[in-house]
Amino acid sequence: MSDNTRDTAPASRTPLTLLGTGAMGSALARAWLAAGHRVTVWNRTPARAGALAAEGAAVTASAAEAVAASRLVVACLLDDASVGEALEHADLTGRDLVNLTTGTPAQGRARAAWAEARGARFLDAGIMAVPPMIGHPESGAHVLYSGSGALFEEHRDTLAVPAGARYVGADPGFAALHDVALLSAMSGLFAGVTHAFALIRREDIAPGDFAPLLASWLTAMTQSVHRTAERLESGDYTEGVVSHLAMQSAANATLLRTAEEQGVSPELLTPYMDLMARRVADGHGDEDGTGMIDLLAQAAPRATG
Repeated sequence: MSDNTRDTAPASRTPLTLLGTGAMGSALARAWLAAGHRVTVWNRTPARAGALAAEGAAVTASAAEAVAASRLVVACLLDDASVGEALEHADLTGRDLVNLTTGTPAQGRARAAWAEARGARFLDAGIMAVPPMIGHPESGAHVLYSGSGALFEEHRDTLAVPAGARYVGADPGFAALHDVALLSAMSGLFAGVTHAFALIRREDIAPGDFAPLLASWLTAMTQSVHRTAERLESGDYTEGVVSHLAMQSAANATLLRTAEEQGVSPELLTPYMDLMARRVADGHGDEDGTGMIDLLAQAAPRATG
């Protein structure tokens, strides 16, 4: 995966159309307007686009009219079905459609085929940010794009105005896949944080004092993702292992006993612990945790549609 992030100041002010002016859509529109782009907007509920009209955006009565106004068309709608409904009567011939609507990898691939059949180039995307981060380079906001490489290269500077732009591959499903993979990791992290604070909740420990210890520990532990990637690529899950899986699995008894003593449910931890125990029982106790990835990946066939 290559980092294609560019400076937020575009070389030329490409006019664009934005479909959807919810919280995220409005933040995107304001970033492009502030950078001097001519922005045409459409929203299913017209009143919600009124504020953007006051800030210089052109508001259209229909999505088809909005699409006709610009070659570059950006969709930021509720879901994949909303994209199809909004563009049902629009002429996409010669248009560059960038879909910032949250979806699945299969939906991204299907929407790419749908757009290309209607004469458009297509990029799917995953926004790694919340609306207040948009338009602020220091926030770390970025958007992952996949699909037409030619489209991305042509509009890279414009796409990088609201947030950093990173291209992750020609497969239109890859942006959504990266997006969901990153969000899934975040969910697991938050589960651990939730359990940790629950353990100290009834004790004379100030959460504000505990938080820096927790943050620094998690920051240190996240460096292990690089080693995990190396092991997946090499296929050797035992080389250089310091704390092997059998040891970690045995230590889980202490975590569970502590949760019991503190009156805390272990339900956020036990699925992961059960997976560890399965891998050890299968004879892989000398590995680190990398092999559990294979257990998960083999649990179900890949969805194709």
